[in-house]
Amino acid sequence: MTAAEELGREIGVVRACAALRVSRATLYRRRRPAPASRRRPPSHRALSNEERTAVLDVLNSERFADKAPAEVFATLLDKGDYLCSIRTMYRVLRASSQVRDRRNQLQHPIYARPELLATGPNQLWSWDITKLKGPQKWTSYHLYVILDVFSRYVVGWMVAPRESAALAKRLIAETIGKQELQAADLTIHADRGTSMRSKLVAQFLADLGVTKTHSRPQVSNDNPFSESQFKTLKYRPEFPARFGSQEHATAFCRGFFPWYNRAHHHSGLALLTPHQVHYGLVDAVLAERQTALDAAFTRHPERFSKPPMVARPPAKVWINPPDPQPPAGSPPSKNKKTNSGAGSARATTLSAR
Repeated sequence: MTAAEELGREIGVVRACAALRVSRATLYRRRRPAPASRRRPPSHRALSNEERTAVLDVLNSERFADKAPAEVFATLLDKGDYLCSIRTMYRVLRASSQVRDRRNQLQHPIYARPELLATGPNQLWSWDITKLKGPQKWTSYHLYVILDVFSRYVVGWMVAPRESAALAKRLIAETIGKQELQAADLTIHADRGTSMRSKLVAQFLADLGVTKTHSRPQVSNDNPFSESQFKTLKYRPEFPARFGSQEHATAFCRGFFPWYNRAHHHSGLALLTPHQVHYGLVDAVLAERQTALDAAFTRHPERFSKPPMVARPPAKVWINPPDPQPPAGSPPSKNKKTNSGAGSARATTLSAR
């Protein structure tokens, strides 16, 4: 508008507004001084100060302190008393800063964002449980999977008829034994499912010296590697819509996990297999790939903009890498319905070796 005013003094308001595509009405309105604000006089129907105090005393009385204005209004009206309308009760409460839920509300704690780093195999595991549909509606089987975050190698899995902390403890113990680990060097990450947060599993991991971490509530990408692995499982062409039995589900997993570990070229591992990364075969495999690329470049250098170099898998794998420069004054990050008893549950426990 300032530019239109200055240009208007030289060539006229009409031409200036047309040239700058500014509304003349807006320009004229800006020229007029703003009208002085007038305080609205109180209505002759408004409650007096004494009446407002009486209404507030009734609303805050022991009888009505925990009741909504509509409930107070109806209760008094049934007794033949009328103080004011429901809307006026809200006005009186708002003037006293009392328009809020007057019951005590649950204060949710602030959960820190897990920031976990793996620079080699068997440093950081992620585990989760997913449901496999059974033969009929409302029937399902539970697939437990423990995944090495650095190599994406499935180190242990189990199919069980239910979710159970005792079964989870058994799977973790057998998997640690088969991987021949120093448990004190291991961190196990999981979401906040019942089995994951159970005292049985927590005490077992504490006794071994294993560090355990959990995702924030309602934050699925705090456990991304397990979620991604389940998607790979369920998007396979041969994955059935339903499993006929627990034995059927176990048989399918016996075929899937060896393929996933040894034949699946993982996009997050520079198209290496989890087995190659987990067991230190990366350099040998990449040397063979580089030889093939060098030969292709020698035969047809015109097809390449520069000598091709083989891609390497990441040397560090993070769950929630820290922000390089967190903004100043930013607030901290906020951070399954199951049976926890073992009962007579049968389960097939396997370690993918």
